Amino acid sequence: MPNVNKVILIGHLTRDPQVKQLASQTMVAEFGIASSRKFKGQNGEDREEVCFVDCAAFGKQGEVIGKYCKKGKPLYVEGRLKFDSWDDKNGGGKRSKLSVVVENFQFLGAPDGGGKPAQTVPDDAEAAPWD
Repeated sequence: MPNVNKVILIGHLTRDPQVKQLASQTMVAEFGIASSRKFKGQNGEDREEVCFVDCAAFGKQGEVIGKYCKKGKPLYVEGRLKFDSWDDKNGGGKRSKLSVVVENFQFLGAPDGGGKPAQTVPDDAEAAPWD
């Protein structure tokens, strides 16, 4: 049976990306995205449900996200799910976390709120967004 591990999110950054360099000299940007869903409840009342997702972008993509993205900015993300588990050092038992590894992304909007269109940023991006 075939398997698919694909995630597509549009949301706003919940914090400024944290950029660091791994032992392999690869850059990684870790950030969170809040994505919401609006719907009507059983009583007809408008409701909103927010999902908070941790993401990691590696290499040039991580550098670009770290440089141009800030808390509150909208972002389109494509990636795959990654499951990590570990033993809590403080005796809290087994811990786990599901996150998204970014494979592609697009800036949405413009830095000044202007009307320029979104821009796709490939893995080997060199240019600044909105140029």
